[in-house]
Amino acid sequence: MRRPRIPWKTVAVTAAVFVCALLIWVWRDPMVLVRGELARQRWAAGLSLHHAEVAGHRWAYAEREAKDPAAPTLVMIHGFTGSKENWYPLAERLAGQYRVVIPDLPGWGASERKAGEDYGFDAQNRRVAEFIARIARRPGSPLVLLGHSMGGGIVALTAADRPDLVDRVALIDAAGVRFRDNVFGEQVLAGHNPFAVHDVASLKRYLDTVFHREDAKPSIPWPASRGLIDWRRAQAPFEQAVLDRIGRGPEAFLPGQAAAHIRQPTLLLWCTQDRVIDPSALELYGERIPQAVKVRLSDCGHMSIMERPDDVAAAVDYLIRNGAPR
Repeated sequence: MRRPRIPWKTVAVTAAVFVCALLIWVWRDPMVLVRGELARQRWAAGLSLHHAEVAGHRWAYAEREAKDPAAPTLVMIHGFTGSKENWYPLAERLAGQYRVVIPDLPGWGASERKAGEDYGFDAQNRRVAEFIARIARRPGSPLVLLGHSMGGGIVALTAADRPDLVDRVALIDAAGVRFRDNVFGEQVLAGHNPFAVHDVASLKRYLDTVFHREDAKPSIPWPASRGLIDWRRAQAPFEQAVLDRIGRGPEAFLPGQAAAHIRQPTLLLWCTQDRVIDPSALELYGERIPQAVKVRLSDCGHMSIMERPDDVAAAVDYLIRNGAPR
């Protein structure tokens, strides 16, 4: 029995309606393009999305199991204005070798934010410790805690406070010490948010600040750029409140003080062209963590985990396989 043929005009009209509906959807919510690209990156890295109630907040986190159930677990903590997606390039490079757990910190990304809550270094440290204990830690599986930028400051506190939870530590372009003055630091101390985005020019300035290599900067075409700018503009009050605590408040150098109590094998990794956390911070952390392995990468800026993921993956792998107190 022959199937009835659908007239080409019907196909064309249906396709036109679908395209129009898609365009209207994108016009009303340009961030759907950004979310779609990030979902594609998560799929490429073999990660799945999960949610959990921990420390009074609903967390969103990405996870991927290792081939060996006893393989080390890597927990990756993002930085200021960042999210779990910043770690996807590194997670993709480590596929299969280690279990990976990458949360959005409370207040950031897709995790819950509560009005009036403290999202500074120490409060997040306590939340991260509970997240590790509840979600990430497994008997017989070493836990490696990685932190980038603000996340590095949080990780320094967690590693110092909870050696029972953390077996190895990586501080990558980490905040929390009084590094050599640069434009970013001077603006923070003056009460500004150098990462603030409110138009096309400030979005470009933000990307130029955190990335060194042009080919590493994410491409954000219109209308996705419009959606991202609108979203970042809405985040401005929260970003400023957090920066007031961690950038120039009494907690600003708390991670550096806590670092003197880190006894675990540690990796310190910086890029020489970091315009956010000056590379002098590596030596300041190194003075407090004498057992640390120090790695300096050239031709990259603050986002080493996205600009040089192959080299960062090699350094993390070395920490896990060979890192030992000296």
